[in-house]
Amino acid sequence: MEKSNILLIMVDEFRRDALGCAGHKFVQTPNLDTLAARGTRFTNAYTNCPICVPARAAFATGNYANKTGYWDNSIAWDGRIRSWSHVLQDASVKVETIGKLHYRSSDDPLGLDQSHIPMYIKDGVGSIKGAIRDPLPPLSKDAHLKDGFPAKAQIGLSSYNQYDLKVTELARNWIKTNGSMNSEPWVLFVSFLAPHYPLTVPKEFFELYDPNELELPLTDPKTTNYKLHPWAQVLNAYQPHSNNMTEEKTRLALSAYFGLCSFIDHQIGLVLKTLKEECLEDQTRIIFTSDHGENAGDRGMWGKSLLYEHSTGVPMIIAGPGIDQGKICETPVSLVDCRPSILEATGIRDEVPATALPGDSLFQLAQQEHDPDRPVFSEYHAAYSPTGAYMLRLGNWKLNYYVDYPPELFHLSDDPLELVNEASNPKFEKILQDLIKELRAFVDPEATDRRAKDDQNKRLSEFGGAAKVLANELGTAGYTEVPTSIMDKL
Repeated sequence: MEKSNILLIMVDEFRRDALGCAGHKFVQTPNLDTLAARGTRFTNAYTNCPICVPARAAFATGNYANKTGYWDNSIAWDGRIRSWSHVLQDASVKVETIGKLHYRSSDDPLGLDQSHIPMYIKDGVGSIKGAIRDPLPPLSKDAHLKDGFPAKAQIGLSSYNQYDLKVTELARNWIKTNGSMNSEPWVLFVSFLAPHYPLTVPKEFFELYDPNELELPLTDPKTTNYKLHPWAQVLNAYQPHSNNMTEEKTRLALSAYFGLCSFIDHQIGLVLKTLKEECLEDQTRIIFTSDHGENAGDRGMWGKSLLYEHSTGVPMIIAGPGIDQGKICETPVSLVDCRPSILEATGIRDEVPATALPGDSLFQLAQQEHDPDRPVFSEYHAAYSPTGAYMLRLGNWKLNYYVDYPPELFHLSDDPLELVNEASNPKFEKILQDLIKELRAFVDPEATDRRAKDDQNKRLSEFGGAAKVLANELGTAGYTEVPTSIMDKL
């Protein structure tokens, strides 16, 4: 593969199916559809952890949380384990970022030449309350009375929207100023906030979606016979995002969410337009993805944190020189595949042997025959989960394994909505046991659950313990706010 620049584009909380090119009935994403048409789209892409900070740590390090110890939204990547950015910097490849990082702190050795308006976890502390899992904290008596994030969906211009507009402006200016100046490859990581909460969206994008014409989620326990898995019931009780979600509010929230998908599609379109205007398309490979997905009312839940496809599935598109145009690749991939992709495209050899990391180059995978048996792994140890949860996708089968809770087994081609749990079906007992055996080749679920909780309790002890964290309302409440220092620049 000839060397090229790399433009990494990451969005936040973007469902894999929320693309026109993915066949969505309502969502309008013309710019990402165009990108997919001139590149390759992976239809089975996943996050390695369905929550922001651990997902981004996996993206940076190319490895899983159970290997790195970046468990939740208060234990963020800090440069302790070297990233693709360190390897690039050591090789004198220009590597800069614009936008959200959700790493720990600017004081950490992150291997970045420069970061423009970076957003880190708040005060280096992040969502410390989410680390309280052993035991879980007492349930708030009035939590069910408060509106969740989706109930506050509205037309407007939030600080998150303003931030993304600035990211777009800076990215376009960077491409114009720096894109053609270097004879050697460069790497630019452009990271947006949308469609993450708050569900506030400019009017022109909100009005693309008539709330009354949208389809309601098919797996909402309030309106269907669907029953939440016991593990998810616990999580839902502690994360009452779906509080007070009437049908009317659900429709408004969906309009706002899809509106934010279109809003960010527009921003990405402007960045890609500038890349073309600067005659850099033939010299630049693009990787577009999201850190995780979004439930958007499915199973009656909003946010992420679950192992189902809407939460763990992410969009993944690659485009640029040497990449097949208009191709669909069904080989399962995940965020850990980004590290070898970035290094291969820039012509840099990784300092870590390929056998020591789980990822493979997306560019190579896209050129090969579809490999349905390539396993993909995700895990969750964060935000009020009672125990560790692990996902293994292998072929058409998907295993969701929960420590101390019954497993789930889905045949995705026959049951894409994951409605029929075959784990207790004697017909599939051997498949279940084979997948559990395969999972244990990736991780020891019980030992890892214990290790994660021990690390989180140690983290809590730095702040005086769980009781003090709860009493003092430390860290982020809900989602990371745009820092005042950045707001002043917007």
